[in-house]
Amino acid sequence: MSQVRNGADPPVYRYREDVLAELWKYGVRPTEHTPPELVRKFINEIYKVELRKLRDRYIRGEFPKREYHRLVIQIRDKYPVLALLPRQWVEA
Repeated sequence: MSQVRNGADPPVYRYREDVLAELWKYGVRPTEHTPPELVRKFINEIYKVELRKLRDRYIRGEFPKREYHRLVIQIRDKYPVLALLPRQWVEA
């Protein structure tokens, strides 16, 4: 059985250089065919894992409650690309 192809080329995404630099910090290197939505979901999962680890540390009593907010902000600031919509990750 052969695959049916509609002849359409896959979409090409040209990621902004500043976005690529941020993604590289996490070892993420999207290709020109990787949808920004997929990459953003992946980065968001990394972010959520860091937040869960922080919450677990708080629950274990590694730092007082008054420090929690500051540490959450510190983690958030490590992921500036998450403040952008996926369409803003690529050149217009």
